[in-house]
Amino acid sequence: MSVVEPELSKPAGEEVEHVCLPEHCFHSFDTLFCALTAKKPIPPQFPDAKYPLFVTWNTRASRPGKPHKLRGCIGTFEPQPLHDGLAEYALISAFRDHRFRRIEEWELENLECSVSLLTDFEDAVSYLDWTVGVHGIQITFPHPSLIPVAPSPSSAPSPLSSSSSSSVPTRSVLKHTFSATFLPHVAEEQGWDKIETIDSAIRKAGWSGRISEDLRRALKVRRYQSRSCAVSWEDYVRWRTDNGGSL
Repeated sequence: MSVVEPELSKPAGEEVEHVCLPEHCFHSFDTLFCALTAKKPIPPQFPDAKYPLFVTWNTRASRPGKPHKLRGCIGTFEPQPLHDGLAEYALISAFRDHRFRRIEEWELENLECSVSLLTDFEDAVSYLDWTVGVHGIQITFPHPSLIPVAPSPSSAPSPLSSSSSSSVPTRSVLKHTFSATFLPHVAEEQGWDKIETIDSAIRKAGWSGRISEDLRRALKVRRYQSRSCAVSWEDYVRWRTDNGGSL
């Protein structure tokens, strides 16, 4: 899962009760389908409210009971008008998630589309101030060599000392801010507790050195919730046909 990360904010426009709808997923699916087939898209009919959002593509498992496989997931914390925002990120997550090759037309019938609208952004008091299965988290932190290390009663070397890295960080590296996010469902699906989730987010952000308690406590954590919906290819085909679209 990738993310575009401008300033975080609460959802704009309509109130939170305007939850994620199947029509949001159908619009995302329609955008991808038409991009791959040159068919005429169906204009969206749902309200054009603004939300931070993610669009996720999954490949359904070939056997019943098996988990789906992530095929692409990119979003933004900047509130987007849903008509254009969903269309834009449907294509970005399908074609520009660097973890995967571009989605191709032959894959459509095995895809599932999920849309998450993000709400209720809050600053966490600590890295443990959130609930698994309820909150997503967004973490940011400076290069760990810049984080003060708490005094230790022993003479053991600092976990963030030069022994944890083979070279001294350059000035450009030191200026880099690490950041990562996990949507609310991720920790629960992976079976992670809070510390495992936080440590996985630190790794996802790009830090490969030792993860110490000093590093965890230095994290800036924003927690948020999401309203999500998912549809299958068959659901989309039925919707497009019912709305007069050709296949």
